[in-house]
Amino acid sequence: MQLYNYFRSSASYRVRIALALKGLDYDYIAVHLQRNEQFAESYAAMSPARLVPLLKDDDKLVTQSLAIIEYLDETHPNPPLLPGDAQARARIRALALDIACEIHPLNNLRVLRYLVKDLKVSEDDKNRWYRHWVETGLEVVEQRLAGSAATGRFCHGDAPTLADVVLVPQIHNARRFDCRLDHVPTVMRIFEACMALDAFAKTQPSACPDAA
Repeated sequence: MQLYNYFRSSASYRVRIALALKGLDYDYIAVHLQRNEQFAESYAAMSPARLVPLLKDDDKLVTQSLAIIEYLDETHPNPPLLPGDAQARARIRALALDIACEIHPLNNLRVLRYLVKDLKVSEDDKNRWYRHWVETGLEVVEQRLAGSAATGRFCHGDAPTLADVVLVPQIHNARRFDCRLDHVPTVMRIFEACMALDAFAKTQPSACPDAA
């Protein structure tokens, strides 16, 4: 397998975590978003959206981080990232989507670039935009996690699931933009539990080969 990704991309980090949790080997292929390498014709031919990550598994191309992770979960089911019954899997997916659909798209690099270059938003206002959506979005996640359904060390039970795989990269980005996190203690407790595992720690942005 080959993973086309960028060290700072939270969507890419999700897939790196999932691959590590499943113990799967892959070739790390860097696509540097700040240098616009995603717009190269050779990459655009594989990913029309010109986004990362992209997983190449033999002759199969899979895009979108959550689709990639579910593909890996179906083709390499152990350990499962979507365990349990239908209700449990729905809860895990909902937690993941609270981040992947409600927070992350508003703070994607192309959105931030548009705010600054096209709408002429100041750097301070861009950062205010980022912090607002991250801080309010994580508050929703906190409320879900702190509710009666929350049990165990991680987002759902005592083993990492898709929800944890999506949560951790968002916290890394939140810290990079100095977001307030003291209002989400359950989120941060789970984040620390995840970061104690090699699958999360050894795939974080600072550990990537293109981070230099």
